[in-house]
Amino acid sequence: MRLVATAIALALTTTAAQAEDCKLTPKQVVSNFMDEFYIQKKVRSSFERWVDPGYIQHNPYAATGREAAIGFLEKFVAENPGQRTTIHRIIADGNLVAVHSHGWMENGDAAAKRGFAVVDIFRVEGCKVMEHWDVLSPVPETSANTNTMF
Repeated sequence: MRLVATAIALALTTTAAQAEDCKLTPKQVVSNFMDEFYIQKKVRSSFERWVDPGYIQHNPYAATGREAAIGFLEKFVAENPGQRTTIHRIIADGNLVAVHSHGWMENGDAAAKRGFAVVDIFRVEGCKVMEHWDVLSPVPETSANTNTMF
């Protein structure tokens, strides 16, 4: 009986210690994930490192779950080597992190060269992305915010 209680206590201590190993804020976790995934294009390593296995993705184009998303995105990156992304702003509120980025295709039609704006929202727990929503919209040819005085 004492052996079982000791084993349970050790298991709980190990789990608590592993949770404490993460000293990063949710914003830092997302920053590291975004850099590795969007800029370096390391789909599998970024997901395996920063994304929880039970990950939920709210994206009409991509599959749900970590492994399904990896499969979808590896194929997308391979088929679109000219896609580029720049991250403009990362804002955190508790465990929710919003990322505003712009992307474009280097070798595409005129609409693709104009690019697109993306807002990604991540829910982070510990050092893992648990949930992800994104909204993608094309950038118009003439921006509404031209800062022109009349």
